[in-house]
Order: sequence, then C-alpha cells, then structure tokens
Amino acid sequence: MSDLPRANFNTIALKKVGNGEGFSASAARLGELLGMQRMGCGIVELAPGERGWPFHLHYGEEELFIVVEGSRTMRYDDGEHAIGPGDVLFTPPGDGTAHQIINTSDGPLRYLALSMHADPAMCYYPDSGKYAAYAQQPDGSWKSFIAHEDSQVDYYEGA
Repeated sequence: MSDLPRANFNTIALKKVGNGEGFSASAARLGELLGMQRMGCGIVELAPGERGWPFHLHYGEEELFIVVEGSRTMRYDDGEHAIGPGDVLFTPPGDGTAHQIINTSDGPLRYLALSMHADPAMCYYPDSGKYAAYAQQPDGSWKSFIAHEDSQVDYYEGA
C-alpha cells in the first residue's frame, strides 16, 4: 500500500520567482511535489503591489484560481475585476482570455493555481506582442522559445 500524496497549504516552503522588476511572487509547485502527471497545481503568494507574471493567455491550457487570502485585482481581457477570499476564477484557453493577477491590497495575497498540462505549451503576451512555447524534457527540465510576433519566418525558409 502506498502513502497518500499530501502537502499542507499553510506550511509548505515557498520560493521567490519573477524578475524582481515588477514581477515577483513566492510560489511552490504542488503538482511536482505530489507527483501529479496531468495537471499543475501551485501555491502563489504576492506581496502588496506585486504581479507574479505578465498579462498572458494560453493556447490549449485551462487555469483555475482559488483566492485564499487577501484582496486583489484580476486583469482579464474585458477589464479589471476586484476579487477576494473564496473567489474561484476560470480562464479558458484561446484568444480573448488574457489574464493577470495583481495584489492591490495592503497585505499578502495567497491563492491556489491549478492548470491542465499542455505539453508543449504555448502562450501569447498581448502587452509585449510576444509568443512563448515551452516543452518539458524527459529529465524534467524545460525548453522554451520566446519571440516577438513580428519576428516570424516562412515555414520553408532554410529548409
């Protein structure tokens, strides 16, 4: 008999992520810790005024966010929305679903982020006009490619 995969939301160690220049969060990848294969799950904590990631959308990947503590703003394709503890937010894949979470409160914001695994994954960043593709390798590392939308080449170029 195997042990129940388990972690405690309140005691798990968080690591700093982001670039420290407008994008900063403390996070833990619960999916990896618990051995999840088909979905991702993470705990994210944002300090006041922080954003964890740029405004983006996913192609082929759904995300679900559950606010546990703090007030914040969910920037979505149709505008900004005030959200708080107990709110459950869903972002479907595709155009028109760009999103970003911003801590607009005076205290910490904690939320649970769940997603299906799309591998390879592709995102678009409307504010900067960039696309990103990510693929996980068998050893667990990631390969990524990020480029501006105006730097495309023809499919047959160099073939």
